[in-house]
Amino acid sequence: MKKLISAILAMALIVPLPACNTSKKTRYEAQFLQLFDTMTEIVAYTETKEEFTNLSNLIYNNLKVYHELYDIYNDYPGVSNIKTINDNAGKKPVKVDKKIIDMLLLGKKESADNSSAFNIALGPVLKIWHQYREAGINDPENAALPPMADLKEAMKHTDVSKVVIDEKASTVYLEDPEMSLDVGGIAKGYATEQVAKIAMEHGYKSALLSVGGNVRAIGDKGVNQEDWNIGIQNPDKESEKKSLCTINIKDESVVTSGIYERYYTVDGKTYHHIIDPKTLMPSTYFKAVTIITPDSGMADIYCKLIFNVPYEQGLAYIRTLPDTEALWVLPDNEIKYSDHFQKYIKS
Repeated sequence: MKKLISAILAMALIVPLPACNTSKKTRYEAQFLQLFDTMTEIVAYTETKEEFTNLSNLIYNNLKVYHELYDIYNDYPGVSNIKTINDNAGKKPVKVDKKIIDMLLLGKKESADNSSAFNIALGPVLKIWHQYREAGINDPENAALPPMADLKEAMKHTDVSKVVIDEKASTVYLEDPEMSLDVGGIAKGYATEQVAKIAMEHGYKSALLSVGGNVRAIGDKGVNQEDWNIGIQNPDKESEKKSLCTINIKDESVVTSGIYERYYTVDGKTYHHIIDPKTLMPSTYFKAVTIITPDSGMADIYCKLIFNVPYEQGLAYIRTLPDTEALWVLPDNEIKYSDHFQKYIKS
């Protein structure tokens, strides 16, 4: 396995770039595509390439563990994961790693509190959408929408209270045999946060980790006390402006969800992957939402929550959260901000 990981990282882009400062540190970047169905990028200023490679290996190895545990599609030798739990719905409790227990406890709590906008038990509905989206992508001429009757029937099997988590026994049991978990609204951000914490526990004080749309800054750049600069993608693909703005962060997370990420087209209309539990259809409130908050796992949840409610309701919710700001892009491309978001924008 060590040889395999080394080979993967050797193929990844590890590029030294000169730092524009007077320190002896060099800016390094690494990228790999194998995890969470997205690109992972690592940036850090280190004194040696060896130091950066050690950081890259640490992040890759730990992120891979979370990737396998939170996978809903694939089995792995010796691993009981979310797919294992789903496969045993209505049959028996599944003993799982504490990393799954902790993530599901958080996901269940947030689902119970906000089930009209976020629900880790929405698997039966999302599975149908996934099947139709994949079929539509592979055969565009015959792309179709899922029948609403099928979606409503699937919705009957999304009661998060039937997700039974036994912390002492470290087991998870789905009481409804037609249930399934889909942790796409929390898993990537939660894993990003945990891996960032592992890096900090190993003494790393400065790095930037991006797993798809989930960005986690560890400290600042580590040179000249500069913040990290993060570009917010413009969801309007026809615009010449590729980013909406650049924000400055340190020790914080930035998560963006948008309609441009996973979608397919039916009769000339685009249908994205963020499903509103109230309508069982792709959410129509916004083109994109960005969250800034310290914890990447919570940022993931907040992003999905406010994506599926009107702006006024989302703003009121954000105002209840400490150290959290949001940006919304409306369907007409109007941009709205929470009260203090603009203080992060690079002037």
